Amino acid sequence: MLAMIETFRRKLAAGGVYGPFSKTSEPGMIEALGYAGFDFVILDLEHGPNNILSVQNLLRAAELSGVFPIVRVKEDVLSSISEALDIGAGGILCPKVDSVARAHRIIETAKFAPLGQRGVCRFVRAARYSDLDRFDYFKAANQSLVILGLEGLEALAQLSDILTLPGVDIIFIGPFDLSQSLGLAGQIDHPEVEAKMSEVVECCQRAGISVGTFCETPKGATKWRRAGVRFISYGVDLSLFYQACHETAASLKALDRQT
Repeated sequence: MLAMIETFRRKLAAGGVYGPFSKTSEPGMIEALGYAGFDFVILDLEHGPNNILSVQNLLRAAELSGVFPIVRVKEDVLSSISEALDIGAGGILCPKVDSVARAHRIIETAKFAPLGQRGVCRFVRAARYSDLDRFDYFKAANQSLVILGLEGLEALAQLSDILTLPGVDIIFIGPFDLSQSLGLAGQIDHPEVEAKMSEVVECCQRAGISVGTFCETPKGATKWRRAGVRFISYGVDLSLFYQACHETAASLKALDRQT
């Protein structure tokens, strides 16, 4: 996994990286995403049907097909951070980070000393069940990415302080939750929402921290990539599958109308 982490970090530093959220428990879907050429996949424990056991097999599929695996952990369960990293996640995405204190706690939970106080166990999948030298494992494990999801006005008010914390790799803007906090639920293209998102992008750029966001249209992805967003989470695997099936079915049914 260390090699995958290093490769992903180089890609992120060089330009844009792209990948969907995943809400399936099917390893074959994850393999297909990798073979299709996506840079990363976000395995969703917050808004998906998976648990830590099923995600473990999805991580194996991601590694097999070369797509970088990130786990979005549950909002209120810090223990899910170490669980995801123990089974081999290359990075974690923590939702609803609304304060400096919470951001600091997340980093502390995700990193071994001296960077944090993550619970120590080398008899886990990430350490190849103790095959790796313990000290090599602890050092390599601290390279895992920490992505902080900022989704409300409270988080934005503390952004400058959050960005000073060592160990933050990516700030992820949740446009739908942000729109809701502005009283514009679902209106992710509203000028007020876009203005707040732009403020985050500019603040992170000044601090030298990469920014990510969710997009569901090529137009949106193009807009935010041009604005300097490097981590583009595009769509959801099952929605992408549905759209492809819908378009294919419509094309096939059109054949009858042409005959």
